[in-house]
Amino acid sequence: MLRDKNLIPLSRQHQHALVLCVRLDRAIQSGEVDADAWQAEIQQIFEQEVAAHFEAEELELFPAAARLSELRALVEELLAEHKRLRDFVASAAKRQLAPSDLKIFADTLSAHIRKEERQLFEQLQQKVSADQLAVLGKALEAVLANSSQACIVPSEATRLRPKTSGK
Repeated sequence: MLRDKNLIPLSRQHQHALVLCVRLDRAIQSGEVDADAWQAEIQQIFEQEVAAHFEAEELELFPAAARLSELRALVEELLAEHKRLRDFVASAAKRQLAPSDLKIFADTLSAHIRKEERQLFEQLQQKVSADQLAVLGKALEAVLANSSQACIVPSEATRLRPKTSGK
């Protein structure tokens, strides 16, 4: 199903976060993980975009979804995942994550985003009227107005490099 225009700002932010997950996963698979650099990037992305994203979801999106009895359990799961992701970010800010923790973080964030996109957004679009989605979209826009719209440029340590041949 195409994403309703009122949910697109959140979906775009999801795309940015998924890019982080893919980059981190590739770095882990390559064996080239500068844990401190990745933790700094995770902290920066959270502070510049994800914190406002979570706020918009928690203040506007989740309460709107929780009004539908069939979405209440999903909203509770998503709130618990927000807490777990915030705990990862707090550990990253203290540079306490090991490479194995970074993998768990990337997997957790990716699964969370996919759950929101595939379950929450899809069901909202099916069960909520266009007028209600428009009201929700305005409320989300207001909360997101102060979030960064710029993509974070990876540091030298977290930038993926093309593989060189051993010839």
